[in-house]
Amino acid sequence: MNKGKYVFAQLTEFLPQRVFDNLVAKYSGNKYVRHFTCWNHLLCMIFGQLTNRDSLRDLIVAIDAHSLKTYHLGFGKSVTRSNFAKSNENRNSKIFEEFAYYLIDIARKKRANDNLEIKGKVYAFDSTTIDLCLNVFWWAKFRKAKGGIKLHTLYDVTTQIPAFIHITAAKVNDVNAMDLIPYESEAYYIFDRGYVDFTRLYKITNHTAYFVIRAKSNLKFDRMYSNKVDKTTGVQCDQIGKLTGFYVSKQYPDKIRRVKFYDEETKRTFIYLTNNLELSAVLIALLYKNRWQVELFFKWIKQHLKIKSFWGTTENAVRIQIYTAIIAYCLVAIVGHDLKIDRSTYEILQVLGISLLDKTPVKELFIKIDYKDVKELYNNQLSINLF
Repeated sequence: MNKGKYVFAQLTEFLPQRVFDNLVAKYSGNKYVRHFTCWNHLLCMIFGQLTNRDSLRDLIVAIDAHSLKTYHLGFGKSVTRSNFAKSNENRNSKIFEEFAYYLIDIARKKRANDNLEIKGKVYAFDSTTIDLCLNVFWWAKFRKAKGGIKLHTLYDVTTQIPAFIHITAAKVNDVNAMDLIPYESEAYYIFDRGYVDFTRLYKITNHTAYFVIRAKSNLKFDRMYSNKVDKTTGVQCDQIGKLTGFYVSKQYPDKIRRVKFYDEETKRTFIYLTNNLELSAVLIALLYKNRWQVELFFKWIKQHLKIKSFWGTTENAVRIQIYTAIIAYCLVAIVGHDLKIDRSTYEILQVLGISLLDKTPVKELFIKIDYKDVKELYNNQLSINLF
């Protein structure tokens, strides 16, 4: 790689600009634009994410401080606060959304692995609420005096990349987002008990996919037979049966499996439901345990990318910023893979964030550095090693 290029310019070379330009043409993103194009807009947003800027004013000050470098960084020659604000408000967020999904697809393919003995992909689905000031974000009404949005995420546990993201108002019930999940045959979908809706769970069964979900305390279950268990593994019982109750039995008429598991670490007992009748009960428990991966992802992006403080107040601006955060996350994952950087996403982001204006080749930033004292806030290692 050219040693004369800034680190940020080296990173953006991994972005497929032709694909982005096609999306811009599709949505007429550069119509009536003379200087601050969609590409300039995207690069400025990624720069703000990687440098952890708190506000639009903060981002513009950082860019102005290096005004002689903006051409080489790809920002264009007219990066002003007013131009930026108008672009966030008026440009179609679909441009950034579809580009984010394109990068998600690339990142998942690059980080795919077949090390697991289990057949099929493993996904964890959950949502996180992002609080907003109702006086500023008037369109995001949540409660009487509070605003907010929800980020519904289908997280690919094996690749550590979000596979599907849906943004709604915070008042939308979580189970409604299950209708939009692109279910894949033979894949595993892990849910918390807030997603217990047997009509929607039966839809997963009809897609020849599998679910693992934590049961509610009022579950009505009629046991048909039990599988043998080894209680030293933590499995207390493994039962096959049917759901009882007038409505529930119609919503889910097939057989369902109930696994009772005692977690020695937390000293708690959990009851799981699944439509998979073949996997061992221990693996069912381990599958659910990996639902926590999506919680760690939410914690990570809230700490290290900008999705809690926004650089615009309109819904369109918020959507653009969230999708550029995902683009930045995927970009770091792709760079780490292609350059064979044996570091976690957190470590890569920390080093890149303070080196964007250096002219060192990216890979050299990670050579001969001791990371033992770096506190890892996000676990990138898949914990289903027993597969």
